Amino acid sequence: MMKKLILAILTLITAFTVQSSANAQADEKFYFPSRIMAKVEGLNYDNLSFKVGDDEVTGIWIKPQQAAKATIIYFHGAGGNVSHYVKFIRPLVEDGFQVAMIDLRGYGLSTGKPTHLNIASDGQLVFDQLLQKPELKGKKLILIGASMGSQVATHLAKTNAGKIDALVLDGGLSSFTDIAVTKVPKEMQESVRASLISPYSAKEDIKEIGKAKLLVVHSTGDTSIPISQGKLVFANATTTKTFWEYEGEHLEAPVKYPTVWVSKVNALLVD
Repeated sequence: MMKKLILAILTLITAFTVQSSANAQADEKFYFPSRIMAKVEGLNYDNLSFKVGDDEVTGIWIKPQQAAKATIIYFHGAGGNVSHYVKFIRPLVEDGFQVAMIDLRGYGLSTGKPTHLNIASDGQLVFDQLLQKPELKGKKLILIGASMGSQVATHLAKTNAGKIDALVLDGGLSSFTDIAVTKVPKEMQESVRASLISPYSAKEDIKEIGKAKLLVVHSTGDTSIPISQGKLVFANATTTKTFWEYEGEHLEAPVKYPTVWVSKVNALLVD
């Protein structure tokens, strides 16, 4: 996924030198959706569908075998679709969490094309409709953003401060601009920073998530998204917060350390 991002950014730099209006199209170069759905095995789930103008946003609603202890809304990274991220939430479902996993526009069975602005508005629409589900009543609510999904999750946490109980950022970036800058040669970084303007960013939105607890999960050796970006978002947060620094690959913590992963998320439910 990051190799594709590097190539897209270098292509954009060339475009910027020819046409200044190219910035308007830059955001969609960050997304690499797959419409091929892998089989989801061993979990009880229903399909989700939300109408967004002429498009449809879809996802899956995964139910634990026992009575649900809390609700998670999960926004995945720039590649794949929900079926490829199930392995990261499986330990939480097995522990009693009910989970809504969302494929924003262009991913999985969702139609349309993803952009920074429309995935944010889609996220809000999905959030509002999910809150109407009777299964959420009286239960704590956690947003999880993985990798690129950290931007949507943090933005939702800001715009819905007071409605969520916790935010989890797994391998997250500090902004669309910041991750782009790290993927180009040093002599090109200022050009990218000036040209790729983030319409919203986790490093700024995190300052306004109210009293929601924060868990940041990041690998010391993450070669996709530098841990410095996770630490910047964490440093900017003023709420009750925990940083879990682990050894492994990008987004590997829930698979490599499932027991710790579950315990860290459960800690967010404690008043």
